[in-house]
Amino acid sequence: MVMEPAGGFLTSSPRDGKGDPAVATATGTGMADRASVALLREDGNAHFKVGDYDAALSCYTQAIELSPELTELTVLRRNRAACYLKLEDYSKAEADASKAIEVDGKDVKALFRRSQALQELGRLDQAFADIQRCAVLEPKNKVFQESLRQIAASIQEKVQKQSSTDSRVEQMFNILLDPGEKDADKKQKAAQNLIVLAREDAGAERIFRSDGARLLQKMLETGNVDMILASLRTLVGLCSGHQSRASMILHAVGIDRLCSMMGHDHEQVSLATCNVLQAIFDSLKGGIKSVVRGKEEAVVLDSIKELKMIVCQLIEMLIQHAVSAHGRENSINLLIKNVPRKSLRDPNNSMTIWVIDQGMKKVLEVAGTVSEIPDSLPVTDSGRMSVSVLLNKLYDDLKCDAEREAFHKLCEDYVRGHFESPGMDGKLQAIQTVSTLLQGPSEVGNRVLEMSGVLECMIALCSSEREVDQLVAVEALIHAAGKSKRASFITANGVTLLKDIYKKNESDQIKIRALVGLCKVGSAGGTDCSMKQFAEGSTCKLAKQCRRWLCNDSIQSSTRRWATEGLAYLTFDADVKEEFVADQPAMQAMFELAKSEDKTALFAVASTLVNCTNSYDKETPDPQMLELAKYAKQHVPEEHPKDKRKYVGKRIGKLLKTGVVSALVCMAKRDSPALTDSCKEMIARVFLALVEAPEDRGVVVAQGGGKALLPLASEGTEVGKTKAAQALAKITITSNPEIAFPGERVYEVIRPLVSLLHLERTGLQNFESLMALTNLAGISERLRQKIIQEKAVPMIESYMFEDHEMIRLAATECMCNMVLSEKVQEMFLVEGSDRLKLLVLYSGEEEEKLRCAAAGAVAFLTSLQPKLCTKLTQVTSHWLEILQALVLSPNVDLQHRGAAITLNLMNADRELAALLMDSEMMEIMSTLAKDGDEKKSKVSAAAKDCLERAVEYGLIKPSEEGSSP
Repeated sequence: MVMEPAGGFLTSSPRDGKGDPAVATATGTGMADRASVALLREDGNAHFKVGDYDAALSCYTQAIELSPELTELTVLRRNRAACYLKLEDYSKAEADASKAIEVDGKDVKALFRRSQALQELGRLDQAFADIQRCAVLEPKNKVFQESLRQIAASIQEKVQKQSSTDSRVEQMFNILLDPGEKDADKKQKAAQNLIVLAREDAGAERIFRSDGARLLQKMLETGNVDMILASLRTLVGLCSGHQSRASMILHAVGIDRLCSMMGHDHEQVSLATCNVLQAIFDSLKGGIKSVVRGKEEAVVLDSIKELKMIVCQLIEMLIQHAVSAHGRENSINLLIKNVPRKSLRDPNNSMTIWVIDQGMKKVLEVAGTVSEIPDSLPVTDSGRMSVSVLLNKLYDDLKCDAEREAFHKLCEDYVRGHFESPGMDGKLQAIQTVSTLLQGPSEVGNRVLEMSGVLECMIALCSSEREVDQLVAVEALIHAAGKSKRASFITANGVTLLKDIYKKNESDQIKIRALVGLCKVGSAGGTDCSMKQFAEGSTCKLAKQCRRWLCNDSIQSSTRRWATEGLAYLTFDADVKEEFVADQPAMQAMFELAKSEDKTALFAVASTLVNCTNSYDKETPDPQMLELAKYAKQHVPEEHPKDKRKYVGKRIGKLLKTGVVSALVCMAKRDSPALTDSCKEMIARVFLALVEAPEDRGVVVAQGGGKALLPLASEGTEVGKTKAAQALAKITITSNPEIAFPGERVYEVIRPLVSLLHLERTGLQNFESLMALTNLAGISERLRQKIIQEKAVPMIESYMFEDHEMIRLAATECMCNMVLSEKVQEMFLVEGSDRLKLLVLYSGEEEEKLRCAAAGAVAFLTSLQPKLCTKLTQVTSHWLEILQALVLSPNVDLQHRGAAITLNLMNADRELAALLMDSEMMEIMSTLAKDGDEKKSKVSAAAKDCLERAVEYGLIKPSEEGSSP
């Protein structure tokens, strides 16, 4: 409970200065300041009473800056403390209340507010002392007595819990570290309890204070995998959200030891250690949970040294042969997550520059690793893809041309050095590095590819006798064929070679890569059906073979995913799309691959689905420009007949039946570097295509599509977030939001929807966002408050002036629901505002739907805020004419709204009622009251209420029936 500020906080009047000797001797400036302070304080009190705590806070802060008097400052700080409490900024509330108490130790309001703040900050002993002091000063105050009992009970509960927790922690460690304990189930239960306890801040603190760090290290030393995993998972809880604890654990356990454990051969141990290091990263970078703020008992003055120490160790791990393949990949993943800036708005990219300077060659060494070469570094199947993601993120994080040029030079020097080294292995590593760069920062890869002899060496290696040479070279050719000029070069120089490899080579791994190379070259024309690299029907034959490989369960998933890569290129061809979606076993095989542990397939599956659903960006050419191009004999892209809307709709229907939604949901959940921002964007594009038809949206929601879209709308590229937000809007328009997004999830939908209201979005996105917000605003006050918090109301208002009639209507309908919120009603009460005028004028427009929405808003406003009834008659001289037109409309909904507004005016003021009854409105109401049409029962009831109100005022005499004059 927070005591509200009131006008009587000061003992003397701020206007006349009586009782304040300082006023009599004040200068003119001092008197002016005092008057300003008093006005600001009164404004702050008024804002506080209506719940506008931000505005109240601003007023009190300005007054504090102007106030010269200690007594007045005390009251203002006490008032501001109340605002901070309401805004849940408890540290500032405690600080302001403490300053007030320093002046007057018996200020019960300040003591009570500090007690409330301390209670929220978890400092119960201090909170109890303050509230006890309040109860002594005002023993009859029931609020103080109740708060005293509540805090005492909380303290007792905390003491009991701590006592119980301490003994439990000790007991759990005893069970886990007792070599004589043979009961495996008992040990497993103790380990699980320890992990669960560490997830809560209070539990983590008890473990830490019970010598937990040392005991957990003992568990790490046992060598038992289950014990090690339990220790690591507990350490995650201890490090999460607590900077000083994370720092102490880092030094206690040691970064060398943690990195050694992450390099462990056991995959789960490696991953668990990776999670510990990520928790330490988050805490050291300032990731302190809101509930923990204010409880830190140690301060980490400079975490950058510790962060660099961890990053340095991670870089060293990349080239250590003793590190397992999983450990190396986890090291790369940590670098991806923690080195580049989270936002380009952050000007500091020093960590990225430092990593490039210190570790670029080591990263490139992993990029160029060829597992088949003796003594090469162990890497997972997805390891090089993770390296390509890291290189791409590092390059994207650079701010200027000089930094990018240095990056280019490092890559070129590394590749050149390996090309010039004696023997074939160096050249092979160079080509593997180029291949990785082409998958990551393609601009860098393309520039390296243009170095003399690189592309020629690739083609030459394709005909090598060594299988490893062919494997690396063919894969590199696939990535090199990204630009049409290179595709043409490869068509002229390498297609025959690729065909020979495909037909004659006995290795499945090489054959399928050769097939994908042919697929990529064959799809160089994209969706332009007039630009084909191969003869008619060749792409369909290649696709058929890819589908066969995809459905072959006897082949490893790491090899089968190359078939999906081939389809990702070939599905630019509409004939291939049609055949593929009709092949249900092939579709299901691809979806199973997407759900599997093979993370490298994500991009290829997403690309294939984007092509099949035609959800890529398409530019509609200007007809005049087309004619001009034809006249100039320039090439004009041609759309395939099977890329028309009706074919796309049928393909989407088949995909939904085959289970595409569950596959997309699994893909979107992946916590892997393979799920890049561009991959997220493609998943969002597919989801948007799937919900295009209203009848398909229920299927998408039922299979978890709504939940999967929420993170896609908040993370990734701007295009991807916008596509996901638009898909959410479409779902919200036609589905019950509380069912589509159950629980607290429905509140997460609002921010993405509001993001669609910006001017750079399309008209359709604006319209769909407004429609979705209308649906949400009609559900509950809490949702309306969330819309207000996201600052959507000014945007909604701006779209009410939009020229496009559908957008204008949607904005007005949204406002009709938003006026149910008191905060929005207050906006209409502001003097000089034309908001009500706009709604009244729209109520007189010709468009019935717009009139209905505007009149509905006016009906709500005049019912909830009677003050607006008088204002309505002042906004335009045509108000009565507009109101009469509403009640005389043949549209029953408009009649009902007009009758409701009339009744609100009658109830608000006798003079308004007299004005209405002196007009033709009395006759209209009399006619409507007698109307027996069942469809107009609500209109008739409102008209009767109007006449009864007029009788009560004595404006008309009751008829014999008592219902009409």
